[in-house]
Amino acid sequence: MNENLVFPVHNPPQKINSQIALYAGIELYILRLDLMHPSVNGNKWFKLKYNLLEAQEKQINTLLTFGGAYSNHIFATAAAGNLFGLKTIGIIRGEEILPLNPTLSFAQQQGMELVYLDRKTYQQKNTKAVEEELRQRFGEIFLIPEGGCNLNGIRGCTEIIPNTEQFDTICLACGTGTTLAGITLSLKREQRVIGFPVLKNGDFLRLEIENLLKSYLASNRYIPGDKSLFWELICDYHCGGYAKVNDELCSFKQQFEETYNIPLDYVYTAKMFYGVMDLLQKGYFSKGHKLLLVHTGGLQGNYGIEQRLTGNN
Repeated sequence: MNENLVFPVHNPPQKINSQIALYAGIELYILRLDLMHPSVNGNKWFKLKYNLLEAQEKQINTLLTFGGAYSNHIFATAAAGNLFGLKTIGIIRGEEILPLNPTLSFAQQQGMELVYLDRKTYQQKNTKAVEEELRQRFGEIFLIPEGGCNLNGIRGCTEIIPNTEQFDTICLACGTGTTLAGITLSLKREQRVIGFPVLKNGDFLRLEIENLLKSYLASNRYIPGDKSLFWELICDYHCGGYAKVNDELCSFKQQFEETYNIPLDYVYTAKMFYGVMDLLQKGYFSKGHKLLLVHTGGLQGNYGIEQRLTGNN
């Protein structure tokens, strides 16, 4: 591993001068994790950080992880492996489709070996049988779960929010719940986190997040302290499901970007921002509240969505 690499830290939160927030009596801020690095940015860096360090401690030079064809995690892991001098293997859900889409093309350019797994087998990726088969095939590997969803990932996400005391509520989009769990563990009492699942019927994430928190609290990674565990999910803004969009979301994203000059991604951040702005108009938050919206990166995923929207392959 390249031990001389110094990874950039994220910028401080910036205030959004929104008329909607002003009328609601709310101070609105955004934490732009998308600006951290051109390719390993957003919450993905924090999920990878301690996995990379553990691989280094164990002197394992090959990372193996999982993801779909447009996965931000695959994109970031490939880039991080290249930066840190590690071999990477990406187990991709589904069949190979040529030419490669921009996400997988980038991953391959970064040196990642792409291996395709049929969807039925992919569903069993977390079983001992599949793990053993992968270890027999590839030898000594450091296995990172899909989306970086493990205790190392949670630990990294506890470092996302700087100076947490100044905010009453932190809002973010949710896929696996790992980032929400980490941020929740980093807050003080009386603060809360609101997650906006990007999957249809995202209520199932409640149990997933509860299990993540229990596992982390029971681990030796947890340092007891005055922590907040106040979190909730609002599942009404998935816009049709994972990687699905509708006219309202597209219109909101375009208008928001034109107004604030802040790019959003269709899959995660745009849905969260759309939800927050709608809730502000509905008077969901108490006046005087300070809200922090976490931009979790993932802008590379826009390529696939935009190709689909325009009908280009």
